[in-house]
Amino acid sequence: MSKKFFGLFGGKNEPAPEPEVPTEGWFDRLKSGLSKSSGKLSQGIGDLFTKRKLDDAALEELEELLITADLGVATAGRVTKRLAKSRFGQDVGPEEIRAALAEEIAEILAPLARPLAPDSGRKPHVVLVVGVNGSGKTTTIGKLAKRFHEDGLAVTLAAGDTFRAAAVEQLKVWGERTGCPVIARETGSDAAGLVFDAMVESARRGDDLLFIDTAGRLQNKTDLMAELQKVVRSIKKNDETAPHDVLLVLDATVGQNAHSQVEIFQDMIGVTGLVLTKLDGTARGGVLVALAEKFKLPVHAIGVGETADDLRPFEAEAFARSLVGVE
Repeated sequence: MSKKFFGLFGGKNEPAPEPEVPTEGWFDRLKSGLSKSSGKLSQGIGDLFTKRKLDDAALEELEELLITADLGVATAGRVTKRLAKSRFGQDVGPEEIRAALAEEIAEILAPLARPLAPDSGRKPHVVLVVGVNGSGKTTTIGKLAKRFHEDGLAVTLAAGDTFRAAAVEQLKVWGERTGCPVIARETGSDAAGLVFDAMVESARRGDDLLFIDTAGRLQNKTDLMAELQKVVRSIKKNDETAPHDVLLVLDATVGQNAHSQVEIFQDMIGVTGLVLTKLDGTARGGVLVALAEKFKLPVHAIGVGETADDLRPFEAEAFARSLVGVE
């Protein structure tokens, strides 16, 4: 292998420690992670529907509440129309409203809940991971790599965010934890050149998966678009069918700004699926529903904590029930 690579193939030292895994189950962590969002919705619904008939004024207030909870205008309209059709003029309680809301959200999300599924016929299946700096791209790559590696797949990580030394070092740490090789270069190196070499090396080894990290500086969208398009051209020189997946990683704490991020990266490079991170640090978990309604992109995984076990394949019903506080 050329000296220009700084890959970690098993690591010189002991693997870097991972944060301690919580003892509660995934559903409990999901409920806990979404507690800020569900608390906001539950309190609002409770305030609106204590000993009250479902009239025009109540429906209007409910619609406003759902919009302020980042669920989006379309979802808010669907929920209120459904309730109006079945219960208009009747007494309704908070639990009934929450249950109806959970059911409606699950119906919206269910068609889009699709785990990332590598094609065994690709050697490697190339996953390009994009998103703004700070969204959790590098950590998401590490967590996904860990899961697929534990499933017996050969996985390589390419540190394509060559402008940020911290991103490269972080990916190397995940390489140590997972036993997955990391292909990297010096800070400031040409990302497209690194990606080309990573494609060659990964194919030579017969890898099942190649995850490619990318830069996410949005200060100058023109420069970022040019760089990402150059990376894609480099990928296609090795495999014209690649990248096989383009994952956009979104930080849930940005709320409605996530819409503009999806639009920007769709225009730049095309996005095939979403991963939503940091749901445990925000009261804006409802934005995922609005994104699903607007863009119809598959949601591959969501993250509600720091450990690898806190990033899981997306499950629509569990998310919907946790989001609105239904047991």
